[in-house]
Amino acid sequence: MASITHPVTSDYRGRLAPSPTGHLHVGHARTFWAAYERARAAGGALVFRMEDLDAQRSRDEFANAAIEDLRWLGIRWQEGPDLGGQYGPYYQSRRRTFYVDVWRRLLRGGYIYPCKCSRKDLTAAVSAPHEGGSFIEMQDDEPLYPGTCRPAANFTTPPTEMLEGINWRFRVPDGEVIRFEDLALGPVQFVAGVDFGDFLVWRRDGVPSYQLACVADDAAMRITEVVRGADLLKSTARQILLNRALGFENPKWYHCPLVVDHNGQRLAKRHDSLSLRALRLQGLTPMNILSAELPGRV
Repeated sequence: MASITHPVTSDYRGRLAPSPTGHLHVGHARTFWAAYERARAAGGALVFRMEDLDAQRSRDEFANAAIEDLRWLGIRWQEGPDLGGQYGPYYQSRRRTFYVDVWRRLLRGGYIYPCKCSRKDLTAAVSAPHEGGSFIEMQDDEPLYPGTCRPAANFTTPPTEMLEGINWRFRVPDGEVIRFEDLALGPVQFVAGVDFGDFLVWRRDGVPSYQLACVADDAAMRITEVVRGADLLKSTARQILLNRALGFENPKWYHCPLVVDHNGQRLAKRHDSLSLRALRLQGLTPMNILSAELPGRV
């Protein structure tokens, strides 16, 4: 499926944001193709950002494979780790100063508080889904925080520069309904404190959470529309709260339906037989992958 870089004629800015923790699969391909098509239809720019904050699982080989596989599909972008651009660097592992700045702004605004609870502690307190899952899965499917370390409403967090050894949580406005119009799924809403609780913005290992890094980067890179999978709908509600606290404008949202296997389970990187690498070796074409011509598999 041949493709060329389209001319940029509008202010639209979309993005591709793969995590190099495994090979991309069919679900990634279809979501990233949707992002590409929407940017192209709008005459806008497409930004490639490598979300490699999961240091334990990210690998250069997967980062390089993601670039190669997406180019093989026919997707083209205007900015990214291979092309550069004015809003780089395009590897999250090299953007720590952006994240520290956002963390400080949240701290000064009184939106976050330190938390001593580990994920193991929370697992013991509640039934935590996806224990041992991917970096993004753990961020999006955080168990409802029981409030163990949540200070009183009138508590003032003392100034500190401590980022190591402490979890930091965003205090959600309990009972507030977070509504947004999804361009693919229509009206969506979640109730803060019911559907999700106080969520991590910084982890005790010194790494920003997916929520904080995503908001910081989308704002810094001037992203106007976020295209991603429907498994991240709840993350959107959290990110709307972060954007409001930081004074950032919300992008538009477009959440793609999930691709599932023959058992009805959503695809993950452990489904290596459905990775783009494996399917390419079997002789499938981009058209096969993008048009769901995968009999007996998806």
